[in-house]
Amino acid sequence: MRISARADYAVCAAVLLAAAPDGGPLKAEAMAEAQDIPHKFLEGILGDMRRGGLVRSQRGGNGGYWLARPAESISVADVIRAVDGPLVSVRGVRPPELSYTGPAEPLQPLWVALRAGVRQILEGVTIAAIAADRLPEGVCALTEDPAAWTNP
Repeated sequence: MRISARADYAVCAAVLLAAAPDGGPLKAEAMAEAQDIPHKFLEGILGDMRRGGLVRSQRGGNGGYWLARPAESISVADVIRAVDGPLVSVRGVRPPELSYTGPAEPLQPLWVALRAGVRQILEGVTIAAIAADRLPEGVCALTEDPAAWTNP
């Protein structure tokens, strides 16, 4: 699985908004500078997040962006879907919609299982948990294996 720059920056922006004093608002320029994200790229990402119902915005001197709902109710999966679409696809197709024949038939359940594993992790981590540095125990346990930190 590949996490796009859009998804990575979107999650970073959501975490910044969750950590904002009094719930924001934060200006896109300040968020872009804080995380070294190209400003115009971040504006597009924030637009996708707004259309996805994750952030709200207000123009003007006192404007900016803030989360549209509590950070505890926004998962990392929600953010990724808002900016990139489905979490897992194969050749642009969702795993249940694939079909294989012959010896390749077991690929479909493999891709479905991969999607289930990705969902389990990304839907189980909220933006609030990241902002508070409280990743779920199961996620932390996965990082304890030294092999998780190396490239095979």
